[in-house]
Amino acid sequence: MINNLNAADLPRPAPRSSNPEIMASEIIERLTYRIGKDVKVAKPHDWLTATILVVRDRIIDKWMESTRKAYANNSKRVYYLSLEFLIGRLMRDAISNIGLMHEIRDALSSLGVDLDVIAGLEPDAALGNGGLGRLAACFMESMATVDIPAYGYGIRYVHGLFRQQMADGWQVELPETWLAHGNPWEFERRESSYEIGFGGSVETIGGYEDPQRFVWKPAERVIAMAYDTPVVGWRGTRVNTLRLWSAQPIDPILLAAFNAGDHIGALRESNKAESLTRVLYPADATPAGQELRLRQEFFFSSASLQDILRRHLQQYPDFTSLPEKVSIQLNDTHPAISIAEMMRLLCDVHGLEFDEAWKITQGTFSYTNHTLLPEALESWPVPLLERLLPRHMQIVYAINANTLLFARKEKKMADQQIRSISLIDEGGERRVRMGNLAFIGSHSINGVSALHTELMKETVFADLHGLYPDRINNKTNGITPRRWLMQCNPGLTSLLRETIGDDFLDDAEKLTALDRFADDAAFREKFAEVKRLNKVRLANTVAQRMGIRVDPSAMFDIQIKRIHEYKRQLLNLVETVALYDQIRSHPELDWVPRVKFFAGKAAPSYHNAKLIIKLANDIARVINNDPAVRGLLKVVFVPNYNVSLAEIMVPAADLSEQISTAGMEASGTGNMKFALNGALTIGTLDGANVEMRDHVGEDNIVIFGMTADEVARARAEGHNPRAIIEGSSELSQALSSIASGVFSPDDRSRFAGLIDGIYNSDWFMVAADFDAYAGAQREVDAIWSNPDSWYAKTVRNTARMAGSRPTGRSANMPPRSGEPDEKTAQFGRRKKDWRHHEG
Repeated sequence: MINNLNAADLPRPAPRSSNPEIMASEIIERLTYRIGKDVKVAKPHDWLTATILVVRDRIIDKWMESTRKAYANNSKRVYYLSLEFLIGRLMRDAISNIGLMHEIRDALSSLGVDLDVIAGLEPDAALGNGGLGRLAACFMESMATVDIPAYGYGIRYVHGLFRQQMADGWQVELPETWLAHGNPWEFERRESSYEIGFGGSVETIGGYEDPQRFVWKPAERVIAMAYDTPVVGWRGTRVNTLRLWSAQPIDPILLAAFNAGDHIGALRESNKAESLTRVLYPADATPAGQELRLRQEFFFSSASLQDILRRHLQQYPDFTSLPEKVSIQLNDTHPAISIAEMMRLLCDVHGLEFDEAWKITQGTFSYTNHTLLPEALESWPVPLLERLLPRHMQIVYAINANTLLFARKEKKMADQQIRSISLIDEGGERRVRMGNLAFIGSHSINGVSALHTELMKETVFADLHGLYPDRINNKTNGITPRRWLMQCNPGLTSLLRETIGDDFLDDAEKLTALDRFADDAAFREKFAEVKRLNKVRLANTVAQRMGIRVDPSAMFDIQIKRIHEYKRQLLNLVETVALYDQIRSHPELDWVPRVKFFAGKAAPSYHNAKLIIKLANDIARVINNDPAVRGLLKVVFVPNYNVSLAEIMVPAADLSEQISTAGMEASGTGNMKFALNGALTIGTLDGANVEMRDHVGEDNIVIFGMTADEVARARAEGHNPRAIIEGSSELSQALSSIASGVFSPDDRSRFAGLIDGIYNSDWFMVAADFDAYAGAQREVDAIWSNPDSWYAKTVRNTARMAGSRPTGRSANMPPRSGEPDEKTAQFGRRKKDWRHHEG
């Protein structure tokens, strides 16, 4: 049989040709024999699939070569566990990364097919929501680019988060159907299937003279089936694997029930299994929603760990070498249950002693924290975990006992500190703290910006930092320039190549050569023309999708991100209303024309976030139809924000809104994408804005508002938002207009509660920062009114973003041969890639 042959002795297929004529012939072949269509009747989506299959063949060659190389070199592998992978469309990115863009375009052109047209038909993979998922996607691409063997593990969502539509300005959630017609990028791996259990009981065997062992007997079981997608690095350096799990029932249909007439009940097990992988972030406001969310997290964590351990044993005799050969990175707390599951697998399945298993577990796991918001650090009710994962709850208690005994005896911690570090929150309903579990079970815990990392030490993990002072480190997020410059902004990429050469394509730090052209009037003119064309593209998109016409000569002021109160879309909207009032009240002044763009999704159960979307649309309706504004101000909320929409909006932005409440945004990477593409940032000293300011220069970014320390102090000491509001006529008038129903004549009280929150609490410092924000916006107006100054600043943003030096490598990612380890070098300095963590 083939399996008994030495792989090295087997014939290898010849490398695929890059000749456009040959590739055109292959596209016809795929169209005919894989899709079953004649050229004369083929539709654009048929050409898309055929083209993907031809590109995929060339990627497979490099994919298999990468896998063989990793095995031959006994390379350490990184396993990145994330509940989200917001990968976007893959075809254009893959073609570019393997260096066949011109050849594929020519091949299709010879067949009468436009690459841009069919590429636009590819659906966005609905595998994520915001920065967390885009982080994971950029991280995977960057690891392939810098030649690190890696797997990404997640869930193959059938519907993802949701497709956002607007109904009278309200967000409406509809199923996303990205998989309705299949996915030509993925490969089903039926041999990589694992049983995943839930519920049941735990039995103890052995004792006295025999070692005691625990056996979990689940009441329910489902099958996790693997689907692999290749992730291509720049220049095809390496192709890594994104492995997504789909849930399948063990018994698809209960025939006895079906034959008895219970047709619905007969599919009960099938429906229950499939529900695990249907929707990203099921609403957890109900007990059923919480249970489904926990089931999802355990499902993909267990399947991933079983796969990792199986792969390790294929190559090594036991698990003693696991920390040296395997690095598992937890992307936030969603996969934190992996800590307990790893212990169960090592102890109960593979027979290791608890202490040995714990040493291996801690040496293998690292944890990336993304938030300081307490509600975002997951916790689960103890009764739910005891019922759904009884063995894991036992393990959690055992880990907790060891940790608290160490803290009490070795570190002499007091009761309050003990309560803080405990895995069990005893305040009110007893809950398991997943952030604490991830921290205690990992040897490296990283924040995602310098500010965020320091705040972690001082706030959410202060006592755990005291217990383990060497674990927290910083890895500022970053972006991949392949997608966020070369692919989304080909006009700017061409201009850069013409101006500074091609070196930046492989070494992003070479972009700094652009800095000297900021004072070159001829170059600024070309730079401005690229921006104008990108704005025309966005204007056309908005006109086609929404029927709204915007002027590309106006300033495009853009805030695109998840809708959340701490990101302060509300601050932007209140200032928009104030600006509207001023334009009408002072028509004699020379106002800068602006288009305010918003986009983003609100969690279905997040009432205030959905109300903010409605407010944006209500404000847009009034302002856009008021002739007194004379076209000087328009507001557009673009629905169904995703990667493909971001690829249009980011290059078109003149002004990037990064205005979160200081101390609440972990990092942000939208800020980096905008700046790289020649936008000026208006923002608070929050997240990575702090480091961006340091790199682009204080004169090339507009910073306003309270610092993180000032926000913390105001909250601790109390501040009087009502007095602030009464002392600001612009703010007072804007809030009054919104609260009284000026923008909601059909329901005058619609936004009263939203505005009351500012008057009575102002937790997110909207009132506190309003005057500073409004003043900063007028500063932006002044800069815009001097085009030479504006484009000099934005050119410097593009040039100096490459100078950012965040450390993007997990503390236990493997050094490559001949290179230093994490203690002496940074991820981003190896092949001068652009980091790593987020995009």
